[in-house]
Amino acid sequence: MSWRILCVVGARPNFIKVAPLLRAFAHDRRFDARLVHTGQHYDEKLSKVFFEDLAIPRPDVELAVGSGSHA
Repeated sequence: MSWRILCVVGARPNFIKVAPLLRAFAHDRRFDARLVHTGQHYDEKLSKVFFEDLAIPRPDVELAVGSGSHA
């Protein structure tokens, strides 16, 4: 049996916190972790740096909320 985990990131602190978790989940077959990116940092340069520098895999889902209403 595997545990399904959904990690949702959007703001800078979320990326920093989720990076080591995703690495740990990737090395343990008990976990099926998925990544959702809210798109809060919609600028490609700003968002891309998180994924590259922190070695975070590309998200499974990108919501692309941008700077619109978060309601």
